[in-house]
Amino acid sequence: MFTRFAQLYEFIGFLDVLQIAVMTLVFFAILRLLAKTGAGSWIGRSVGILVVGLFLVAQVTIASLDLTELSNVLDYVLSLFIIGLLIIFQPELRRGLMMLGRNQIWHTFAPAKHAVAEPLADAAESLSRNCIGALIAIQREVSLSPFIETGEKIDSRLSSALIRTIFWPKCPLHDGAAIIVKGRLQAAACQLPMKSVDNLAESSSHLNMGMRHRAALTLSEETDALVLVVSEETGRISVAFGGRLEPVSREHLTRRLLDMLNMPTASERSVR
Repeated sequence: MFTRFAQLYEFIGFLDVLQIAVMTLVFFAILRLLAKTGAGSWIGRSVGILVVGLFLVAQVTIASLDLTELSNVLDYVLSLFIIGLLIIFQPELRRGLMMLGRNQIWHTFAPAKHAVAEPLADAAESLSRNCIGALIAIQREVSLSPFIETGEKIDSRLSSALIRTIFWPKCPLHDGAAIIVKGRLQAAACQLPMKSVDNLAESSSHLNMGMRHRAALTLSEETDALVLVVSEETGRISVAFGGRLEPVSREHLTRRLLDMLNMPTASERSVR
């Protein structure tokens, strides 16, 4: 027995030490994550380190002494121990993963997003299901200040709940357009320019449009703004851009808004 233990030192190679070091670092990172979420006291974490250390020593010892049956039992005990930890610290682990997901390092590898697209799509889908009309203009390069002056100034961070509240039928601001500038809701109940159907672009003159759709098309003809419309009669969602009106399904709304909002402006195209 003592001879085997003496040989253990000779048989431990660089890879064995490396594996132990990696496992130690992983466990240390898990403990740091749990500590940030407020999970457990320093005594509990110390006991955890001691238990894992004993497991590592036992694994190395059993492997060197060829104790196969004991190794199988230890594997089962270790599996149960890990499952128990997952159950006990489930809330803390969930909070830790959420904190990890918000880390800036992941934003580097994430696909490009637009801060306006997701809350707008979420609000439009909700309004569409309830057949609540909405008219939302997003400023790009051409200023919409003249139209902002016709409404009620808000200048608030954009959110889906705020958009839904504004266009709720009993809200005093629901009649008119909401205008978004640089990701912020600048104003609501704004008046947009509106041509008669005969004076709209030929490509859209055949459409049977209400006042919201006509205003959206007119603004998209006169400026480079992107205008989102929800029909009160049918719940249909449409997007006006460049003098054209395009119906968009709820399933593809976020993707379509991202594509259109990420289009280069006239000045950006001229630079290229």
